Amino acid sequence: MSKLKISHLLESLDVGKYGFGNLTGLVPEQHKNLTTGISFAIRLSDAVMNEISDQAPTHTYFHHYRTVNAYIDHCALRVVMKLQSLGYHAVAIPASQSINMEGYDYSGLFQHRTAATKAGLGWIGKNACLVTEEFGPRVRLGTVLTNMPVDYDEAVDSSSCGECDVCVRKCPAIALVGNQWTGSNPRSELVLADVCSRHMSTHYKHIGRGVVCGICVKSCPKGKERIK
Repeated sequence: MSKLKISHLLESLDVGKYGFGNLTGLVPEQHKNLTTGISFAIRLSDAVMNEISDQAPTHTYFHHYRTVNAYIDHCALRVVMKLQSLGYHAVAIPASQSINMEGYDYSGLFQHRTAATKAGLGWIGKNACLVTEEFGPRVRLGTVLTNMPVDYDEAVDSSSCGECDVCVRKCPAIALVGNQWTGSNPRSELVLADVCSRHMSTHYKHIGRGVVCGICVKSCPKGKERIK
């Protein structure tokens, strides 16, 4: 019944897709009792994504990116509030945050993409982004950790990218390694995060302070299948 209430809440918030994953052994030590991951995806605007060129993002995309992040944080807070009202503990993972306690490695409290694959939302593409069957990588992710017991959704543990490497070839920073996600390989085997960040900072400073790109997301064929 509690899972159904959370599902109804997420649907009322118009999230594009959601799932419940088993995160046992994966969560940070301070949250080791919160082994249920509620992952949800907010679909990005195709009209905004299509404006991104092969050379640079747009000011509109930067604003859209920040707006969607804010909405994700709002949705996650709503989920936490509902879980608490049902008697459970819950923690919302910020939509976009780096925690640099042990050096700057572009990592947050918990990885949204890990929660998403464990909840069955999709796989990790060669662009190191979550790729959903419905929307490709044209999504932003939200995550809530909780101790609510549920019947978990089936995890995704292999890539469906196949031989496609469009995103790798389109990356202007040459930051994508080109390896296939195996379900367990580290981020560094898929993307050189520092190379990506430096490129954005160097070339897109006039657009969103150099913290957005989106070219690999826009170029993915999987995200274009539903566009009319």
